[in-house]
Amino acid sequence: MEQCAVMEQPTIETDLIAACQRGDRESFRLLFEAYKDRVFSIAVYTFGGDQTAASDVTQQIFLKLLTAITQFRGDSEFTTWLYRLVVNACIDEQRRRRRFLPFGDMVSVSRTAERRPQERHFARLEIADAVKSAIMELKPKFRLPILLKYIEGLSYEEIADVMGCSKGTVASRLNRAHKALAKRLGHLQGVLE
Repeated sequence: MEQCAVMEQPTIETDLIAACQRGDRESFRLLFEAYKDRVFSIAVYTFGGDQTAASDVTQQIFLKLLTAITQFRGDSEFTTWLYRLVVNACIDEQRRRRRFLPFGDMVSVSRTAERRPQERHFARLEIADAVKSAIMELKPKFRLPILLKYIEGLSYEEIADVMGCSKGTVASRLNRAHKALAKRLGHLQGVLE
């Protein structure tokens, strides 16, 4: 019985989108509930952790989606199309604000020979903060592929569709982002050993 439910999942999403395109408010509410956290996640990382800006963009996206959903033709996955809207809205908002993204302070973690469980836990938290800060310091053209690949789990092809570029460009940007992150986070190597 569960196997049938899994197989029907794309049909449910297709039916939900079709209902939204017809103006069904309850379907739109369901779509909002299903995707609001993903949209907010991309926006919050794009704006360097600024939750106010991310909330504003998330609201803008779903307000725009009320009318723009009629433009979705099904040529790609709905999530790819939605992420493209999010990326464009974030870029537009950054241009509108005409300011640089905030740079986070890098967290320095000292290495000790032996760590107790609590110290290891706090070291992991510090590392997570350092990684998050390093990601936020990346230029948006490098940050977005990292977020879409590792947070949203998109393929290179899907990222290329979202960002409006080739798969080769995605691979190049991910490679450059990985190198930049390795350079920024090199001081953390061996911290938890």
